[in-house]
Parts: sequence; structure tokens; C-alpha cells
Amino acid sequence: MTEFTATSLLLATFGLLLVLGVSLSRAVERLGFPIALLFLVLGMLAGSEGVGGVAFDDYRFAFQVGTMALVLILFDGGLNTSLRSVREAAAPAALLATAGVLITAAIVALGARLAGLDWKSALLLGAVVSSTDAATVFAVFRAGGFGLRRKISTTLELESGLNDPAAVILTVTLTQIAIGPSTLGWSLALIIPLQLAIGAALGVATGYASRWLLTRIRVSAGGLFPVITVGLALLTFGITTAANGSGFLAVYAMAVVLGNGPIPYKPGLRRIHDALAWVCQVSMFLMLGLLVFPSMLPAVALPGILLGLLLALVARPVAVVLCLLPFRFKRAETAFVAWAGLRGAVPIILACYPVLAGHPHGAELFNLVFFIVVVNAIVPGATLRWVSRRLGLFEHARPTPSAVLEINATSILAGRLLAFRISPQVAVCGAKISEIEFPPEAAVLLVVRDKRILAARGATVLNEGDRVHLFCRDEDVPFVTLLFGQPEDENS
Repeated sequence: MTEFTATSLLLATFGLLLVLGVSLSRAVERLGFPIALLFLVLGMLAGSEGVGGVAFDDYRFAFQVGTMALVLILFDGGLNTSLRSVREAAAPAALLATAGVLITAAIVALGARLAGLDWKSALLLGAVVSSTDAATVFAVFRAGGFGLRRKISTTLELESGLNDPAAVILTVTLTQIAIGPSTLGWSLALIIPLQLAIGAALGVATGYASRWLLTRIRVSAGGLFPVITVGLALLTFGITTAANGSGFLAVYAMAVVLGNGPIPYKPGLRRIHDALAWVCQVSMFLMLGLLVFPSMLPAVALPGILLGLLLALVARPVAVVLCLLPFRFKRAETAFVAWAGLRGAVPIILACYPVLAGHPHGAELFNLVFFIVVVNAIVPGATLRWVSRRLGLFEHARPTPSAVLEINATSILAGRLLAFRISPQVAVCGAKISEIEFPPEAAVLLVVRDKRILAARGATVLNEGDRVHLFCRDEDVPFVTLLFGQPEDENS
């Protein structure tokens, strides 16, 4: 078999798994499982010990590709995070992303020590699984189809975007301690806040610099703007990491600054980066599933499952309760945040690092992390909707629009294109368009009703459930929202 033929077969297998996974995703969603777990299982089935027989054990390649994928996933998350959300949830999310990570790591480490690991390996395992996963959290709460009170979903999403740096710093530091003569010192207490501070500062700075660049650069085609933003995300990560800062936090902060400012081609950038994030997420889980060798799993199955339950039922709840005590969270809200500590690709990516560094128990730690991730994906992941209903926090999500209207321009245009879902509470529900007193230069462009697109005529009546696309000047947005309610895209 030639190299070209082998590559073709590998690509064909990978493509088949992508199509199969997406085709089954709706059924998996109904069960409440994170879609990412489906692709992880498919990767295992396609692996060297599965029905596919695809041999793959390149941890270095997986770590490098996984890191780049996480950068793009965090960039997409930041691009869709409003400053209003950041202001509302910054304090609790930041505490969960720092102190919460340390508390979680410590409790899991204690459990791992009781399970028979030496202290250095136990602490390293706790660090690897200490952070929630941005890819999984974004997938569940932004594309999972169920609503949640804004305060809770914002806290969980912001926490998942902020807590990877602390877990990365802990993992790298403890790996170096585990394989070398160094000991754990107080310097670690300074490293984490220092790297987070550098990451946040450089992220905000590169965000404003990137916004300045995007508003002044001239390109021959709108499709080149996503090329620029991908390059800026990777550049930000690389520069910040080289400066001993948190590259992941820098990318997230940079994207928040970009997404909340005037940049050209913004709707197209959001749509393309959303697609890129999904491709990165599912491809990463497929690849990581290929790394798992089922024959090695039985030896660590029992401690792995027990540690996974310890993380979900003890470590995460204790960390959340302690971190949210200073804030005005109701008991039900605290309980749900504690339950929704989803793990995913990040712990598995971090578990590759000890293997690459030559840790003597690296393979064992990797297999333990696999069980911990799967248990946390199933136990909290499959019950999130049920728990949110039991706690009285469930809210029906807005239905996915059957049509989306976008204006993608290679330069910044004056004015806003907004979309509104007409609810019975808004002032214009049941009114004819001709009866509505619009601000000057504001107008309804079209109305989407069920699966029909209606021309915006004066006699058109706005019914409950209609999706109205409206153009107005920036200064008229507050008045328009009084008439139509909150726009569906608050970052537009």
C-alpha cells in the first residue's frame, strides 16, 4: 500500500466518522449526553483495537493539534461573550476558575492517594482534571437546545473560558516536579496569578490592537477576514505563552474585546468561527478516542470510575459552594453550578503532557483521566435538563430561527441590523407595521413566519413567534428595544 493510498483511507475513515457522528448527534442530544462524548466513543471504535483498526499513538501530535483546537474554541467562545455577561459573572467565575480549580485538584488528589497513587502522581492527576471544559460547556449551553437563567449559564460559560489557564499551569508545574528533583514550593502560589495577570493584560491589549487592524486593513475578499482572525488568535496565544503568561486566557480576552467592538464582517466571522469551533471540537474528540487502547482500561477501571464519581459528587460541589458563598446565589443556583462541572477534551489534552514529559506513570494517568472524563460526561451531562427542572431553573430556549439575515461588509457601516422574536409581552405584538412609530431611518426589512419569508408591508401584522429583521441607527437601539424587546443577538 502506497503512502498516498494509506492517507486516503485514513481521511475517508475520518470523514465517515464525522458524518456518522453528526447524524447520530440529535439522538444523543435527546438523551442529554454531550455530543463530544459520542465522537470520543466513535474514535475508540475506529482505533487500533476497535472495528476500524486505525493505529494511532502519537501523543505529541494529539497534544499539539488539541492545543490549537482549544485556542480556536476559546476564541469562538470569547467572540460570542457580551461585556454585559462578563460584568455580571466576572467575580464568581474568576473565583471558580482559580480557587475552585485548586480546591477541586486537592480533593481529587486526596482521593487518588487513597486509591494507591504516590503523592506526586495524585497531585498531578488532580491538576489534570481540575478545570471544566469550554468545548463541552459551550456545546451544551449554547447549542444544546435548553434554556437556563442567564446568571447561571453566564457563570458556567465564563468559568469554562477562564479556568483552563490555572489547570495548565498546575499540570505543567506538577509534571516537572514529579519527574525531577524539585519540590513543591510557595512559588506556585505566585506563578498562577502572575500568568493570569499577564494573559489578561496581553489579551485585552491584543484585542484592541486586533480591532484597530481589522478596521484599517483592506482585503480583496470578505472570506479573508476569518484567515486574519485565526492568525491573530494563534499569534496572541504564542506571544503570551512566550511571555510566561496564560495564552488561553489571552485568546479568550482578546476575542471578547473583538466581539464587543465595531469590526467589519462581524456576522460572517461569528458564523465561520462557530463552524470552526465545532470542527475542532469533534475532530479533537475523534483523535483522542483513537489514543485510547481498550485493553489497557480494565486495570484502572474501578479507581477511575470511583475518582470520577468523587469529582462529580464531592470535589466539584465543595469547590463551588465555597467559591460562591460571597455572592448572592440562591441554593438552587449554587446546586446547579456545582452539578454542571462538565469535563471534556481539556483534561485529556493535559493528560498527554505527562506522557510526553516521560512521567513513569504517564500511561496509567492518561487511562484514569479517560474514565474520569467519561463518568463526568455521563453523570452530570445526561441529567442536566432533569436537574434544572427539579431545581426550578429550566427555561424554554428560543427556537432556532428558520432563516437568518446578515449583512457582511468589508468595512464598518453605520447602523445596526437587529433580529427580534415577537413575544406577547412586547408593544408591537399584534400591530400592523404601518401603526408602529419608528425612529427616523429605522425600518422593518422582512418578517420570517414559520418557514415563510414575508415582505415587510405596511399592512403586515406582527404575530407572536414572528422573527423580525429591522435596521436602525446605533443611537436608536434603546428606543427600538422598548418596542420590540431584547434583540436575539445582543453582541450585534
